[in-house]
Amino acid sequence: MTFYSTTIFPWLMDWAMDREVLNRIRREVLSEATGNVLEIGFGTGVNLPFYPSAVTKLTTADPNPGMTALAQARIQASPLSVDPKVLSAEALALPDHAFDTVVSTLTLCSVPDARRAVGEVYRVLKPGGRFLLFEHGQSPDPKVRIWQDWFTPISKIVGDGCHLNRNIGIFLDAHPFAVKSLKNFYLEGSPKMAGYIYQGVAQKPF
Repeated sequence: MTFYSTTIFPWLMDWAMDREVLNRIRREVLSEATGNVLEIGFGTGVNLPFYPSAVTKLTTADPNPGMTALAQARIQASPLSVDPKVLSAEALALPDHAFDTVVSTLTLCSVPDARRAVGEVYRVLKPGGRFLLFEHGQSPDPKVRIWQDWFTPISKIVGDGCHLNRNIGIFLDAHPFAVKSLKNFYLEGSPKMAGYIYQGVAQKPF
């Protein structure tokens, strides 16, 4: 990883991700988390205050050691039992069928192989376990998609791998999840090319 990725980018993300417009969605998504939880793309821990008391343990996975280091203050302040791991979402060194819930918020845009990462999510979920996601990605509007495709090479540099134009639904469809809900909308106050949201719940069959 580069100096930008491990040292500068974590601070930028910590500043950019802790916004009320995002926190309102986090609060709604994470209210459904229960039991033994895995969060992929944990970042600097901005989700921590929104986990409910129904969560008994939180394991976190992020490949960027700079993110994990910056998250330590939030981890220490959290009442949750948190086990932070420096892991890639595409290769989770975790047991099969280990988690009741897996959480991904604004993560799949920057995972190099998002399809494989969602496959790993499916593997580590218990039968009946749920995948809670809040992501941004490809808009259905062709005019917006033109801008997304044009700006994605720039976004990948500035956003440390962030793709503006990924169709998140395709990654879910590639695995035998039962999609319980999936809402799509433009994020208030954000440019359409960066703010088309996928918010949903997918369940691993029993």
